[in-house]
Amino acid sequence: MNYSLKQLKVFVTVAQEKSFSRAGERIGLSQSAVSHSVKELENHTGVRLLDRTTREVVLTDAGQQLALRLERLLDELNSTLRDTGRMGQQLSGKVRVAASQTISAHLIPQCIAESHRRYPDIQFVLHDRPQQWVMESIRQGDVDFGIVIDPGPVGDLQCEAILSEPFFLLCHRDSALAVEDYVPWQALQGAKLVLQDYASGSRPLIDAALARNGIQANIVQEIGHPATLFPMVAAGIGISILPALALPLPEGSPLVVKRITPVVERQLMLVRRKNRSLSTAAEA
Repeated sequence: MNYSLKQLKVFVTVAQEKSFSRAGERIGLSQSAVSHSVKELENHTGVRLLDRTTREVVLTDAGQQLALRLERLLDELNSTLRDTGRMGQQLSGKVRVAASQTISAHLIPQCIAESHRRYPDIQFVLHDRPQQWVMESIRQGDVDFGIVIDPGPVGDLQCEAILSEPFFLLCHRDSALAVEDYVPWQALQGAKLVLQDYASGSRPLIDAALARNGIQANIVQEIGHPATLFPMVAAGIGISILPALALPLPEGSPLVVKRITPVVERQLMLVRRKNRSLSTAAEA
């Protein structure tokens, strides 16, 4: 078929804007030129791609399928051309990574230091945000990678397990649970719990563990930032469940950490978008 890359880009822009005039403004062409380009593409394919009305442009079923595939292919092409332009040059650029506050505080700093040592011309940018923000940023392409707690089945993302860690019980040293070497989940029945809210990827895992062990949770506080758990428990408001990465305890703390049985672990995953090329810096 005799069609040009320009025609494909024009069609994708029209599909996104749903208007010849807005598409023309975006890519610097007149409305008539945009319309003519799409018409030529329809002639080449032999399929009607758009239904034109007085108010808007509506994609046909064939047009929707073509637009979706072309968006992905053009994005791949742009990434390939950018990466090709960097070949033969010293590795440089920016790598954008997002992770929750706990992961960012206890795992990422060593990674940044090692990155600076091995690739001094690559800028490593960290966004420490709740897991929901991290997942959305990966999907939108605002970051190259995310490190998250296992999000479960996600067909649009590529996930790779990098670390498993157990949950621990956090309580005041005056608590009856503080004298135990191991605390069974059943011992939490009726206890006041201070937990992170659902912006944290750990919360669904904790809820599931409580339910599996028949515990009716008495949650008295739900906290956004993990660092707030320590003073809340120190003040006697309740006990908490937290991952190993949230340790060690603050110096001079009246708190103690106990293993919970049976052991429940969370998996940390390195996550990126599927079928999307990374920059040379991110590949490094």
